[in-house]
Amino acid sequence: MFRMPPEWAAHERTWMAWPGPNPTFTDDDELAEARAAWASVAHAVHRFEPVTMVVGTGQSASARELLGPGIELVERDLDDAWMRDIGPTFTTDGSRLAAVDWVFNGWGAAEWARWDHDKKIARHVADIAGVEVHSSPLVNEGGAIHVDGEGTVLLTDTVQLGPERNPGWTRRQVEAEVHARLGTTKAIWLPRGLSGDYGMYGTRGHVDIVAAFAGPGVVVAHTQPDPAHPDHELCQANVALLRSQTDAKGRRIEVVEVPAPTVLQEDGEWVDYSYINHYVCNGGVVLCAFDDPRDEPAAGIFRRLYPGRTVTLVDARAIFAGGGGIHCITQQQPKV
Repeated sequence: MFRMPPEWAAHERTWMAWPGPNPTFTDDDELAEARAAWASVAHAVHRFEPVTMVVGTGQSASARELLGPGIELVERDLDDAWMRDIGPTFTTDGSRLAAVDWVFNGWGAAEWARWDHDKKIARHVADIAGVEVHSSPLVNEGGAIHVDGEGTVLLTDTVQLGPERNPGWTRRQVEAEVHARLGTTKAIWLPRGLSGDYGMYGTRGHVDIVAAFAGPGVVVAHTQPDPAHPDHELCQANVALLRSQTDAKGRRIEVVEVPAPTVLQEDGEWVDYSYINHYVCNGGVVLCAFDDPRDEPAAGIFRRLYPGRTVTLVDARAIFAGGGGIHCITQQQPKV
């Protein structure tokens, strides 16, 4: 049986995709900022494991200039740069790897999105990695799932059950398909994502900025301490829901609350800045930073959760401006 290992299991490498000219980055300055941010994440991850960057056709020179010689580049046609969502979800049966190819439709056919090329990236990555493909009929993205590796998966109602992605699917059908692909047996559903994730470049509720497993039976959860932000009550409800749950092994979920950065708005819009959107790699944790007083306290929480790993803070504001965070631009390939 194939299953998705937890993110803290050993990796063979990390996959990323290089930002190119597209509707997410509206001008040359935004694209340059995004590329600098993606490069910073790639360098932070590369301290701990190999990184392969999928680069749009003809864009290797610009990527190499910022990434340097140590990061592998492969050219394929791309629409956008969110490898967590467009790439495959890797699974293993203990001796072999496979790549789950979910249906990708531009985060619920967002009006600005293009995905003619991105919907093929999971298969391209699987081909480069030399692993078999397991195709799924479910419209889903890697940022919309999080597993503990022991049978439990986190999902959100507004993603897998949203009419923009899977009209007509029931909760039971979604769970059956997710369990079949990930090797899980229990789903914990959150009602929705953060408020800012329903804006122009939002995903309509990805779980990986709201909650994530940090160990068997342990979930880190985003909280918003300021009552002025619309996520304040939402996060309280999420924490209460998670604490009421047990995992696939019957353990009561332990919730570690991680307060949001102090900033509430950017350009008149509620932010969904979140430390939950981190990436665990071999020997390290790459954590979103926001030049905020809560950056270091958040890093302290993750140091306690991952005592054997180095926590690296990387400014993620340019990534969030495009609709995601560090977890959204990385995808792990497990080591078999």
